Amino acid sequence: MSLSRHLDADTILAQAVDHPHRKHVHHSRSDKQRREIHDGAYSSRFATEQLPKFSIPSTGVSAHAAYQLVHDELDLDGTPSLNLASFVHTWMPEEGKKLIMENIAKNFADQDEYPATMAIHTRCVSMLSDLWKAPDSGKAIGTATGGSSEAIMLGGLALKKRWQAARKAAGKSIHEPGPNIVFGANAQVALEKFARYFDVECRLVPVDESTNHVMSPERAMEYIDENTIGVMVILGSTYTGAFEDVEGMARLLGEYETKTGHNVPIHVDAASGGFVAPFAYPKYKWAFDIPRVVSINTSGHKFGLVYAGLGWIIWRSEEMLPKELIFELHYLGSVEYSYTLNFSRSAAPIIGQFFNFLNLG
Repeated sequence: MSLSRHLDADTILAQAVDHPHRKHVHHSRSDKQRREIHDGAYSSRFATEQLPKFSIPSTGVSAHAAYQLVHDELDLDGTPSLNLASFVHTWMPEEGKKLIMENIAKNFADQDEYPATMAIHTRCVSMLSDLWKAPDSGKAIGTATGGSSEAIMLGGLALKKRWQAARKAAGKSIHEPGPNIVFGANAQVALEKFARYFDVECRLVPVDESTNHVMSPERAMEYIDENTIGVMVILGSTYTGAFEDVEGMARLLGEYETKTGHNVPIHVDAASGGFVAPFAYPKYKWAFDIPRVVSINTSGHKFGLVYAGLGWIIWRSEEMLPKELIFELHYLGSVEYSYTLNFSRSAAPIIGQFFNFLNLG
């Protein structure tokens, strides 16, 4: 979500009065007349004042006028179906759109009120676990998120808490020098946000033409030590779409653990590749069939082919998700369990994802 600054409408209007581009209208008619002519397209015959842009109007206008004003202002936006640059899917079949609109008011946070929606969420988690070759023990666990960025935050937090627990059990400090996380310099900004927001040292592995502009496992090993909470391996680079070598990274980390006794897990950021690799490269090894991979995230609103915003994260087993991160909620009815940075959000994208699973297979 982008940050926006507060704008002082009075200051802007005062500056605009003296703007040279307005000199040809200074003597043509009064400010009140100009406002009335402009307002006619958007307001009823009872309205006489221009709607402010940067403060809430003292009185409202009709729903039709408000719609027309906002609709026309949005004409300056690009056309979503022509947008190939912002990493989101922009089209669904009419039946999918219908399901989205029918369920847009459902609050996914209220599990007790919408049990059928929760059952669909559980099926989606199970389908993804199966797609990513989770162990047959059936203990994989996961959740929908607002997007891959939130999923990465949740995955990184789980890594940090597990590292802290291991350090405390060994009688070692969790503050000096503190945790670090390793990933390639080609990483999407969400990975760096996790490190900065949650006080984890970010160790960026340089990439260049010799590494195909993705993280090299051999280079990554130069940045790993006993305080590394994990390595984030990217399946589908933001810049090129190339896959990083998950299996090679796991092999080197296994050798490192044999030598040092330090267990460094892998989280796979499969925001782009999670819905591509299983179908386009079915023999490529990158998922839970590699034991060192403890969690995987993907983006439902990319190659999951759902409208924004939807992400997913799956852990290979319940042991990989520290219980201290899971909240018990009692105020919406029955006991509910939650691990998320958001709370209230529409269930519509989750239902759209389930539609795609059934429709596309």
